[in-house]
Amino acid sequence: MKKTRIVVVGVGAVGSTTAYTLLLRNRMDELVLIDANHKKALGDALDMNHGLPFVGKTKVWAGTYEDCIGADIIIITAGAAQKPGESRIDLLKRNLKITDSILNEITKYTTDAILLFAINPVDVMSYYAWKKLRSKWAGNKIIGSGTLLDSARFKYLISEKLNVDPRSVHAKIIGEHGDSELPVWSLANLAGTELQLSEEEKEEVFVNTRDAAYQIIEAKGATFYAIALALDRIVTAIMKDEGAVLNVSTFLENYHGVSDVYLGVPCIVDRKGIRQVMDIQLNDQEKAMLQASADKLKDILKSTES
Repeated sequence: MKKTRIVVVGVGAVGSTTAYTLLLRNRMDELVLIDANHKKALGDALDMNHGLPFVGKTKVWAGTYEDCIGADIIIITAGAAQKPGESRIDLLKRNLKITDSILNEITKYTTDAILLFAINPVDVMSYYAWKKLRSKWAGNKIIGSGTLLDSARFKYLISEKLNVDPRSVHAKIIGEHGDSELPVWSLANLAGTELQLSEEEKEEVFVNTRDAAYQIIEAKGATFYAIALALDRIVTAIMKDEGAVLNVSTFLENYHGVSDVYLGVPCIVDRKGIRQVMDIQLNDQEKAMLQASADKLKDILKSTES
């Protein structure tokens, strides 16, 4: 049988934590680490190899872009770090140049792998990759981490208010992975029952969800544990051909009136990547907020073309 291979491009805080999470959970046969600082990738690979007696047989090495040949998933986390007080959008120009260089290298060796983006602003980066590669890469194989982490934060904060297991809360954040994201309160529930939260509590939960990254960056400089778990969840859905519904970023066409943009919405994810975008019911206010989120990202994309 063909060995499964996952490539992680960028072994900063997010990339190395993601790689380690994937290793601990035995998600692949081969794990390749690529970084502009090859010495750092080599150190991470050696460190992980020394732990293999505790976790199982996985081949881990610091590689080059040539190792993207035969990869099942390429996770792109390389990018400039978000600074305290800096919005995700402020990262755009720096990270576009980095992404462009990475895509140029990857496409020398493969156009078959699933590209999984975790560079902020992730929706813009994913759309940029789709636009650059659309003549040679299937759009359903270009995925952004989207609002999967935002939704997890949302569920956690709701669960804290209700004193229940966060896995029992069914709630979604959609739209931009960033300041214009929106909560889908109209569909949020606990075992099919309406959430017993006041409007003030709902507002508090959403604000803390939206601003969570800023709070963490202010406290310790970067977020990486929870996003690594979110990326692992996406990888699992792909590698196990689960058909799981996850709030990831994908190309939208006439989605509640929104077109030609990448945003986080519920999608069925399997071995082919995005199998289907779920057309969930939204109320009028939520539709308007989703359109506003899309308009914001389109304005940003236009600014990169000028």
